[in-house]
Amino acid sequence: MDIRKSTEEIVQAVGGKENVAAATHCITRLRLALRDESKVDKAALENIDIVKGSFSANGQFQVVVGPELVDKAYMQFVDITELGHATKQDVKNEADQNLNPIQRAVKALADIFIPILPAIVTAGLLMGINNVLTGPGIFYTGKSLVDVHPNWRDFADIINLIANTSFTFLPGLIGWSAVKKFGGSELLGIVLGLMLIHPSLLNAWTYADALSKNAVPYWNLFGYNVAKIGYQGQVLPVLIASYVLAKIEVALSRRIPESFKMLTVAPIALLVTGFLAFILIGPVTFGIANAVTRAFVGIFNSYAALGGLIYGALYAPLVITGLHHTFLAVDFQLISSIGGTFLWPIVALSNIAQGSSALAMMLVSKDEKVRGLSLTSAISAYLGITEPAMFGVNLRFRYPFYAAITGSAIAAIFITVNKVIAPSVGVGGLPAFLSIIPQKWGPFFIGMAIAIVVPFILTYVMGKVKRK
Repeated sequence: MDIRKSTEEIVQAVGGKENVAAATHCITRLRLALRDESKVDKAALENIDIVKGSFSANGQFQVVVGPELVDKAYMQFVDITELGHATKQDVKNEADQNLNPIQRAVKALADIFIPILPAIVTAGLLMGINNVLTGPGIFYTGKSLVDVHPNWRDFADIINLIANTSFTFLPGLIGWSAVKKFGGSELLGIVLGLMLIHPSLLNAWTYADALSKNAVPYWNLFGYNVAKIGYQGQVLPVLIASYVLAKIEVALSRRIPESFKMLTVAPIALLVTGFLAFILIGPVTFGIANAVTRAFVGIFNSYAALGGLIYGALYAPLVITGLHHTFLAVDFQLISSIGGTFLWPIVALSNIAQGSSALAMMLVSKDEKVRGLSLTSAISAYLGITEPAMFGVNLRFRYPFYAAITGSAIAAIFITVNKVIAPSVGVGGLPAFLSIIPQKWGPFFIGMAIAIVVPFILTYVMGKVKRK
């Protein structure tokens, strides 16, 4: 295999070296910032031996070549294009120039939430283990494992503590990531996030009870009463406050002499943001977040089948646009408000459906390259990573993608009608059942079966028809 020749073909297929603004790579893909994506010849690109797929996301054009070749291909790519080596941030900065304001806002949310996802997903997996240990009826009729074997109770309790930490201190995680994204000091972001859940504040989860008893504590600021409530599990308050903190810090840093920055910038920025957070930002965004929660809960309670159908069908198209990241905030809000999310289980089924369509393509296609990619990408999707299956196989042939979203929608209707929820965002794909409350494993397994069988059969039948 001539890597140099194949890489030259890639350069030509993406519009020539003059169309490439910057290039870097990850474990499996060349990540390119192109000046004009309309110049890409997709057909020619995907006929190149080493190319396993391609897609565009967040202003970056990504070419999948696999972990075994990506380093060599990248070295040849930068040599041919004479660009020199770039960091991922360089490519992101170039790619941002191609985004409209809405896309930039969505990308900002993605850049904030993606860095904290490992902690959240790990927490979800550990909560799943705790569910297995403490859920009644899994191993013994009407009783949990810790009820029958009390010596396991403290073991389960420690697991639960470790799992809950990420959600308990979620504003601290978001504060770190958001302030860093907005150009401020991430350490101040951590302080801001933890400040919003300080132990001396009324726990946000018990706010409704305190309000009903007229027992909400207040600060009196020169005649103006400010509720002493925390924002545990909340997303919007810390997001907006982080933006304000970062902008104040940056503005002060530009105007205050270097010798005085240590004593003035951080204290002023944190003090001003803190007062704004408790007086204005917190109460307003808390109300907005509760309204969003009520809207989603109302739709899925009153029109469960319709809600499942819409989200199940649209989730995969949202992944293409990158808009799916915005729903992470809704998941966190639902977990905080009602103790679980009914959206994330649908995401897990969408992963599985994409994998099933890709797996069917292994039987339908006569192209050995497509067959190999279909198998490996299906396995990846069944484990929760859908991009190889979606962009490398299903979208390439279109009808597998339509089959996948059809199966995902039907499965989503079923689990939504049966009120399947997850107490956390966890691992996607087939292992997702661990993050579902044990009492709803039954309907979720049926939903998984639908997501496996329906896309597979539809893809296989449509593939045979198209071949004839």
